[in-house]
Amino acid sequence: MSSHIEDYALIGDCEAAALVARNGSLDWLCWPRFDSDACFAALLGSDDHGHWLIAPRDDGTTSTRRYRPNTLILETRFECSEGAVTLVDFMPMRGTHSSVVRLVVGERGRVTMSTKLVLRFGYGSIVPWVTRPDDGSLRAVAGPDMVVLRTPVHLVGENMTTVGKFTVVAGQTVPFVLTYVPSHLSPPPPLDPRSALEATEDFWTAWSKKCRPPGHCSDAVMRSLITLKALTYWPTGGIVAAPTTSLPECLGGVRNWDYRFCWLRDATLTLIALMDAGFYEEAQSWRDWLLRAVAGSPDQVQIMYGIAGERRLTEMVVPWLPGHQ
Repeated sequence: MSSHIEDYALIGDCEAAALVARNGSLDWLCWPRFDSDACFAALLGSDDHGHWLIAPRDDGTTSTRRYRPNTLILETRFECSEGAVTLVDFMPMRGTHSSVVRLVVGERGRVTMSTKLVLRFGYGSIVPWVTRPDDGSLRAVAGPDMVVLRTPVHLVGENMTTVGKFTVVAGQTVPFVLTYVPSHLSPPPPLDPRSALEATEDFWTAWSKKCRPPGHCSDAVMRSLITLKALTYWPTGGIVAAPTTSLPECLGGVRNWDYRFCWLRDATLTLIALMDAGFYEEAQSWRDWLLRAVAGSPDQVQIMYGIAGERRLTEMVVPWLPGHQ
């Protein structure tokens, strides 16, 4: 069963987004776009539908978390009988490929950690072909999709999943980098996790400084603005209403819609909030997107479009997912 919705935190790169639970489990990620099929879909089902857990093995572990100020870098601190570690989760702003970076940082003591990677493409329905090339990485392929995992941790296959056990001491950092690659292409060179962390922090802090007038935004307001920024689709300027699909309006209800599209009304409200705080570039990009999306006969204007301006938006039913909670 998935965590409560309030226990999830968002990370993203303005092209895709993931949700990470308080227990260190990444339970939702559609790759490589907001509206792509999910390769981690435990949010709408069980762990078997795809998740990626990194956490201490101690059953008595407690956790607290925060975002680094003015960024979308998530820090989850685990306390257990062996000591303390911080799990740093983020998605670097995309170059040629999209990645999820997870850093396990030793804070105190000597903590035994475990990781479990369950990749399930096609919204939790497709078990990939997993191989280990000579470079030591892990590759999972299913049709047009491939992800590559790079980490120094020794990993083994177990019951169609990938698991590992490792120890972190104070002052040590253990990296995990998961990268999406179209399966017909070769994987990119390894990403340097530390440089990626610095670049990601620089991007978000520089963006946050554009708030006008300076000091106008409280921490809570800035957190909301960063979240709205994360919902913008950088290549086109489109804005998704949410990075998720099929979450019920109320638990047990039937209003389980896909919100990974751009509603003209919702996007307008998002842009009003951003412009009120001095963020005008997003408004300009969305205006350009809008002119392309609605181009043509006025009587064919739609209430919603795809993030690249697509008009044919078809619904599908995924009966193998029981739904959230």
